[in-house]
Amino acid sequence: MLEIVDLSVAYGRIAVLHGVTLSVGTGELVAVVGPNGAGKSTLFNAISGLAPVTSGTIRFDGRDLADVPPARRAHLGIAHVPEGRLVFPSLTVRENLEVGAYTDAGRAAWGETLEKIYTWFPVLAERSRQAAGTLSGGEQQMLAIARGLASAPRLLMLDEPSMGLAPAVADEIFERIVAIHRERAMSILLVEQRVAEALHFADRGYVLEAGRVILEGDHATLSDDDRVRRAYLGM
Repeated sequence: MLEIVDLSVAYGRIAVLHGVTLSVGTGELVAVVGPNGAGKSTLFNAISGLAPVTSGTIRFDGRDLADVPPARRAHLGIAHVPEGRLVFPSLTVRENLEVGAYTDAGRAAWGETLEKIYTWFPVLAERSRQAAGTLSGGEQQMLAIARGLASAPRLLMLDEPSMGLAPAVADEIFERIVAIHRERAMSILLVEQRVAEALHFADRGYVLEAGRVILEGDHATLSDDDRVRRAYLGM
């Protein structure tokens, strides 16, 4: 579904990604882990068309995204949920979800999608008329994910969904992500600071350091690698 080959990204003279190659197959949950500043968010921004690609290719369903303006990429079925939640605070929960459903697929599947969102995140149904800015941090993160789902995506990109949340709330968020993946067989590309959980549930993973992929493999391969165990799993 998503194929990235030899991708390099630079802001002016500052190179951030160097020859990154990765893929996400249909129905896969793929995790990208690494330290702060490794280029994980830049990778997502490049896929969404928000970061300047200096070389390499990004293909979605065989289509070169270099030919697709950023505003049209969501209509292909790519949903990007950035770190920091970024909900519209003055809009209600329901209005935030409606904003997310602006794609062709999102509008066509709106009724069914909304019902599923309220099943996955019951608190959003309870607070549908409440201003998003009055929600707790965990509830805002649920809303951000749900807003991405409202576009009826084929690929959901989640950037640090547990960042800044209490452990119990982060556990709940992660459980919902895994449940959505399993129920819908949705392709998910996940950047996550909770490395143990991300690798445990992922079909495959990549370790990104200093803008380069230094390791890749299935969850067993990465979890057994001494470098991953020392640097990220505290072992």
